[in-house]
Amino acid sequence: MERTEVTFGTAGERLTAWVFEPEGSGPHPAVVLAHGLGGVREARLDAFAERFANTGLLAVVFDYRHWGASEGEPRQLLDINRQLEDWRSAVAYTRSREDVDPERLALWGTSFSGGHVIAVAADDSQVAAAISQVPNTDSLVSLAAVPVSTAARLTLLALRDEARARLGRPPVLVPLQGPPGSVAAMTSPDAEPGYRALLPADSNWRNEIAARVLLRLPFYRPVRAASRVRCPLLVCVCDYDQITPPSQAWRAARRAPRGEVKRYPVGHFSIYTGENFEQAVSDQTRFLTHHL
Repeated sequence: MERTEVTFGTAGERLTAWVFEPEGSGPHPAVVLAHGLGGVREARLDAFAERFANTGLLAVVFDYRHWGASEGEPRQLLDINRQLEDWRSAVAYTRSREDVDPERLALWGTSFSGGHVIAVAADDSQVAAAISQVPNTDSLVSLAAVPVSTAARLTLLALRDEARARLGRPPVLVPLQGPPGSVAAMTSPDAEPGYRALLPADSNWRNEIAARVLLRLPFYRPVRAASRVRCPLLVCVCDYDQITPPSQAWRAARRAPRGEVKRYPVGHFSIYTGENFEQAVSDQTRFLTHHL
């Protein structure tokens, strides 16, 4: 396996990605990966991609615009439509590679991007398989888990950020994760230690996100597109998930014509590390090699 860094265009800007190339000249089956809410590629996505590449799949792991190594100003901005556009650009780039079989391409998303892969696969009939790990498929359900006082304070900050955006001023940034009772996008007991555990010691990741996305989250419900996902869809559910409650993941799997579920008796962040990672990545590798 060899890892290289590449860039490709999306709406006039550049996305940066790692390409994990398996042995042999190909054409290989391929899988495209991206992270969740405020996530960057070095937050354990390389661990998943390495496993996939070691079993013969070419893996492309990209950062969204405004995040990580990719272009885009202002920084720390999560724009749902732009992220979906970035997904489509990453899929197009991967299909264009001479060492990839475009008919054997899968999508892999986790948390917030677990919903993205459902939305993208629903509109792309050429996708051969998709994996949605601890997915946010219905933001209304996820937001219902946020304490009322925290939600109210975040809404005020989001309105302020929206006003500043309309004036062309820098964004109002809020913490992405924090301890219970703090004003942050994620405040479950496992949010702060769980997120930190994903990051290497030399990471430049910033615990900040532009608040305006919180005004748009209630309208983002990829579960409604699940019935149009015609490819095999593996939904990986953590039974004690306090970030993306399991009920929405189950609904997505039931609605998908070829949906299937793997369950893990842990919380949202535990699936990325240790024995839980080993079990999940093994299940996912079997799924991908079977369908690709």
